Amino acid sequence: MRFITEEDLKIVYKKEPFTTYDTKAGERLTPGGRQFLLDKGIKILSDSAYNKNINKFKKENVEKADKISEAVENTLSEKIFINKVKTIEALFLVTAEELLDRDVFLAQQITILGKQFGNLGKDKDAQNHIRLSVKECEGINTKNLDKELGDCFEITEFHIQLKRGREIVILHRLRCTLRELEPVIIQLFGETEFSSETIGKVNICINTLSQMICSIFGGKECQRKS
Repeated sequence: MRFITEEDLKIVYKKEPFTTYDTKAGERLTPGGRQFLLDKGIKILSDSAYNKNINKFKKENVEKADKISEAVENTLSEKIFINKVKTIEALFLVTAEELLDRDVFLAQQITILGKQFGNLGKDKDAQNHIRLSVKECEGINTKNLDKELGDCFEITEFHIQLKRGREIVILHRLRCTLRELEPVIIQLFGETEFSSETIGKVNICINTLSQMICSIFGGKECQRKS
C-alpha cells in the first residue's frame, strides 16, 4: 500500500495544476494529502466509491443491530408473558386451596381450569386449546364464551355477608386478576393474531368463573342482566 502525502501532491500540482484527483489501485491518501486537495477545491473521485462502501457498511451494521434488538425484545416479551401466566396459575392453586374446605367439587373445577390456563405459558407455537364443558345459560354460551362479556352482576359488600360470600369473593378476585392480562398481552405483542387468540382463551376462563359465581349466588337461575 502506497500512501500519497501532502508533499507528493504539492509536487504534482506545482508541475501541472489539476481539478480532480483519483487514487490508483494500491494507493491511499494520507489525512494531510486529503486536506490539501480539499483546500485547493480539488474533487476526489475515489471518495464516491469510498463513501458508498462506508454507507453500505453502516447500513449492514444498523440492520444487524435492529435484528438483534428485535430478537431481544421478542424474547423479553415472551418471558414477561410466561412469568405473568405462571403467577396467575399459582393464584389458581391458592384459590383451589382456599375453597377446598368449603366446596371440594368447586375446588376441583378451579384446579382443572388452572391447568388449562397454564397451557398459555407454553411455547406460542405449541399451545393447547382450553376446552371446557360449558353449561349454556341466558348470557353465556359456546358462541360467546371467548368474548369479553363483563360480570353477570356487580360484586359488592352485600355479597360478603352471604353464607357463601367468601367463595364468591375468592372467585371474583381470580377473575379480576385474569382481566389484567388483556392489556399486558396487547402491550407485549400488539394487535396480532396471537394476541387475539390468547385473549379469547383468557376470556373463556373469565366467563367460566362468572358462571361459577353465578351458580353460587343464584343456584340454577342465570343472574346476568340483559
